[in-house]
Amino acid sequence: MRIFSFIRAFVLLLLLLSAAKAARQVVNWDVGYVFADHVGGSREAIGVNGKLPIPPVHITEGDTLVLHVHNSLNVSTSIHAHGIFQTNTSYMDGAAMVTQCGIPPGKSFTYEYKVNQAGTFWLHGHYHHQNADGLRTPLIVHDKNQYPYKYDDEYVFGFEDWYKEPFAERLALTIDPTKSFPPLSPAPNALINGIDGNATKPILFKPNKTYRIRLINMSAVVWFKFALPGHQMRVIEADGIYSALLEVNGITLGPGQRLSVLVTAHDNITRNYQYLVEVFASFFPRIPGESPKYYTGVVEYNKNVSLAIDDTIPILEAIPEDKSFSGYTDVELSSLNRQPAFPVDRSIDVVLGGAFYMNNVPGDIINNITYAEPRIPTLYSALSLGPLAANKQLYGIQSNAVVLKYNEYIELTVYNPIRIPHPMHLHGHAFQIIEYGPVDPRMVLGANREGLSNSTASVIKSSEYPMERDTVVIPTMQYVKLRFRADNPGVWLFHCHMDIHFGMGMAMTFVEAPDVFQDTMTIPNSMAQMCVEQGIPTTGNAAGNPGSDLSGLPHMPSIVHF
Repeated sequence: MRIFSFIRAFVLLLLLLSAAKAARQVVNWDVGYVFADHVGGSREAIGVNGKLPIPPVHITEGDTLVLHVHNSLNVSTSIHAHGIFQTNTSYMDGAAMVTQCGIPPGKSFTYEYKVNQAGTFWLHGHYHHQNADGLRTPLIVHDKNQYPYKYDDEYVFGFEDWYKEPFAERLALTIDPTKSFPPLSPAPNALINGIDGNATKPILFKPNKTYRIRLINMSAVVWFKFALPGHQMRVIEADGIYSALLEVNGITLGPGQRLSVLVTAHDNITRNYQYLVEVFASFFPRIPGESPKYYTGVVEYNKNVSLAIDDTIPILEAIPEDKSFSGYTDVELSSLNRQPAFPVDRSIDVVLGGAFYMNNVPGDIINNITYAEPRIPTLYSALSLGPLAANKQLYGIQSNAVVLKYNEYIELTVYNPIRIPHPMHLHGHAFQIIEYGPVDPRMVLGANREGLSNSTASVIKSSEYPMERDTVVIPTMQYVKLRFRADNPGVWLFHCHMDIHFGMGMAMTFVEAPDVFQDTMTIPNSMAQMCVEQGIPTTGNAAGNPGSDLSGLPHMPSIVHF
């Protein structure tokens, strides 16, 4: 008996010690308008506590993040933790009109959730595309133990795009049927950690020390390349998932993507080096000095020695635009957790595209549907419909909903038979990247046929242990096969992370195991109250009606041509 008493006491002590290590990390945000002055345009933007850039948030794996948000804007807002799975807390995901009503102007709300992941993430506005106007910052979740890779220090690079016009103006111009489509738009300037790309402070290296460099593409539209000439970079993480080491000379990040690399400093301090950054988009016309744009910063070993100046453009141009690394795609990474490819219980095809509606209004589509908000958050519908929650029609055609069964293994094949690559982000999950390959030319529609229908790409399959991430770029005229297990009951958005395309409707929702979360999930009263204050229902189908009565939902517009 004494032995068992001792064991119980020892186990209790371990639990208490574990609890003591975890902490409540409290962050206070007053979201409001600020004036931002950057190269390329000064204008009103969205900041926090009267400031921009927004300070990064650092927590430790196992902590509870408590984010108090007061909305000082004149429209609603919400905050999404990009890459955080929100296990059992889908209602904290921050996707407005998917998992919550927005926080009304002048009101406050507290996001509170435990983070049992470690890695590189970011926080950003998820209503009215406010991230594109500044509401974005890194979220770094440090490992409880520095496992599996050891390093001495770290640096975070948060990459952003900066336009002289606010997002709402750019979206309005894009969908204006009286204007040419797509509109001619100058390439944006780049911000690095919230300041102009060529005005960054040096990063400091000490001889023989190893540094983790976290790279986050927080942009609304563009891709970033990163190189560190004279040093070897070793990839260790993609989107919060550890990978087996892969040595690379350059990195490419699509919107929403993150990577970590390890870099070991040289053993002498006789020279300093540059890091190089390129901001580009393959669909922007190449204009010397304008698109792409190039930026440099300093890696300082000794402030009293010379700087090795590199030929920036050839080094960056040697990094492929359509691969994640120099010479590799992300499908060629291996996940460190050595999880083999999931089996497949259900296959779902997802076809991305663009279309024109009546009066020549353009929109973006997934499986010929342009996403639009329902009249009630989709999660609230699923919670209140009882057995009817398994009927995808009750979420409204405009929600583009797919209902998943608990724990079934899903294979998504995402086809992109158009001229623009799309960075697709899945909330609530990381997916295995199984395969890249060419689309069937017969899928190519409309103006995309010219010059593209005969395009081919190689089939590239994953390693034995497929890499996982939450944001994948679907290249032009290619497909990507993704797999995940439906083991996180909730409602999860899947959308293009170029905000223009998200704003034009390239999104769909997965309603995952509604029969499970109806028994396990309760919406906090404060969240329901935010809906009530805005006249938004909290029960019923997509129209806010009981049962199958969808009257009141706007009709889906008819596609006139592609």
